[in-house]
Amino acid sequence: MTVLGAYRGLVRDDLGWLNTAGRPDPAETFHRANLPRVGLDDVAAAATGVMCSVALYLHDGDLISNLTFVSAGTAGGTLTNQIAALYSRTGALLAQSADKTSEAWAADTAKTFALATPQRITKSGIYYAALAVAASTVPTLAGTVGAKPFLAGEVNLSQTSGSGIGATAPATIATPAFKRAVPLVIAT
Repeated sequence: MTVLGAYRGLVRDDLGWLNTAGRPDPAETFHRANLPRVGLDDVAAAATGVMCSVALYLHDGDLISNLTFVSAGTAGGTLTNQIAALYSRTGALLAQSADKTSEAWAADTAKTFALATPQRITKSGIYYAALAVAASTVPTLAGTVGAKPFLAGEVNLSQTSGSGIGATAPATIATPAFKRAVPLVIAT
């Protein structure tokens, strides 16, 4: 028996899919993604003014300047606020984007949010990429469904928090609630 139980391989190899999701040629463009780009469907992000945050594994040394979310079958309607933010594993705000206010968001369209201050990651691990949209119709996002955590130390793959969020991201992810729908996010 090894320290890893019955697993005899390299743990990094077993978890490699977390770091290569959607990366056909990682030498071309640096990015990190929380999901592969296959098997995705139309998922609801969150209600208007509610933040949806998804777990995203980042590496020590990564420089994160942008967060990209991809709308699915439903376009945004009468948009008033659209922000993205990057949070630490503890839920502390690291950086947020400018508010895209009423900028259109069509169906099946990637929207990139530039962080006001690019973040150099100093410790590999789970971070949270968040999106909050205030609109009469919040766009659905490309994503998948995930299970609720059940093992000690697991985190929500997707969660909602807050209400009435407009142009400013909350300082912390307060009282997150598990969300089954897990939107795709790409960090560059």
